[in-house]
Amino acid sequence: MKIKYTIPIVFFMALVIIEKENNIISRVSDKLKQTPQTSQQPSSLSNVLLKHSSFRLSISKRNVTLMKPRLEDYSEHRGALRRGRKHILLLATTRTGSSFVGEFFNQQGDNMFYLFEPLWHVEKMLTLDTGGTNAAAAAKAYRDVLQKLFLCDFSLLETFIDPLPVDHITPALFRRESSSSLCEKSVCSPVTRRCGPLNLTMASESCLKKEHIAIKSVRVRQLETLRPLAEDPRLDVKFIQLVRDPRAILASRMVAFAAKYKNWKEWAVGGNVPIDDDEVRKLKGNCDNIRMSAEIGLRQPFWLRKRYMLVRYEDIARFPMKKATEMYRFTGIPFTPQVKSWILKNTQASKETSGVYSTQKNSSEQVEKWRFKLPFKIAQVVQRVCGPTMKLFGYKFVSSEEMLTNKSISLIEDKVFSFL
Repeated sequence: MKIKYTIPIVFFMALVIIEKENNIISRVSDKLKQTPQTSQQPSSLSNVLLKHSSFRLSISKRNVTLMKPRLEDYSEHRGALRRGRKHILLLATTRTGSSFVGEFFNQQGDNMFYLFEPLWHVEKMLTLDTGGTNAAAAAKAYRDVLQKLFLCDFSLLETFIDPLPVDHITPALFRRESSSSLCEKSVCSPVTRRCGPLNLTMASESCLKKEHIAIKSVRVRQLETLRPLAEDPRLDVKFIQLVRDPRAILASRMVAFAAKYKNWKEWAVGGNVPIDDDEVRKLKGNCDNIRMSAEIGLRQPFWLRKRYMLVRYEDIARFPMKKATEMYRFTGIPFTPQVKSWILKNTQASKETSGVYSTQKNSSEQVEKWRFKLPFKIAQVVQRVCGPTMKLFGYKFVSSEEMLTNKSISLIEDKVFSFL
């Protein structure tokens, strides 16, 4: 009798134990699934974009059509990749001649899709939303927008354009007339001498048909933040960093951005420059960012191998055809007769056509002009705070007013930067 009842009891207990173990395993499994979700904290960029999205949704009541159809559909479902396509990113700061150098690619012809400063919209919107540009948030936003644009996807950029495009059509794209790709009849109807409203859907379609894509930007602060672009298997990115003598940059900015550089203009005419002033610190920060990006690029880490080239504006201005040939060889894109013709025409321009923002220059004359505009004491301040940057790029220091203005003394070292 004992044996008769013992067997069912043991069997029942075994079932209870197995059920408990299954419950434990199930709870542990659920916990593991939940852990990554509960541990993630919203980033500052997420907060910015959440606020940005709320703002965008609030204005949808004014009959603004949002993302219909989705722009990314054109790139993701029709194939953003083209065999042999190159993605060129020209990195610089303001007043380095980047608009002029960008034309080397804009003038390539029908096989090049060129974008002029698309990140202007991102910087503007982040500044409005946060009361100032958060460096980390901006870096991520810049990188994400660039990645989308290189895939011919304008959807993310569209969310930063103000006013928001209606049915993907906008008249507000920054300096759209600076990109010949965005003034083609298929994407942009001409209005007098400027481009008319831009159809972003058609721009995406046009981009997909081009063999190569080039983007010019003066807003990326650190090359390191763009590493995901270099490691994206869908892209073949080539980074060209354009640099210029910091003394020349400051001299040019004091003319082009007179209101912003009012303190520098006042210091130039009288009084000592306070070395601990915010404007001086800002100058040092800019120089440090440029130098640190170049140091990473010149070291050629594995993710940048054969992807980085450093070019001095002074070398381009003195030897435009030679440097353009090197840049095209680096990118792996044919150097067309059309580009050569444009360079010859626009590097020998008269003084009348060489405006502050013009891409037409007598390039060899541009190299030395700053030496007769920047006071020696201002040059000394730049040398003090930007010394390491100047040494890396091969710019000589001046020790006197006479040396500064003596054109027979070159302030540019003969320096070769390896990029292959």
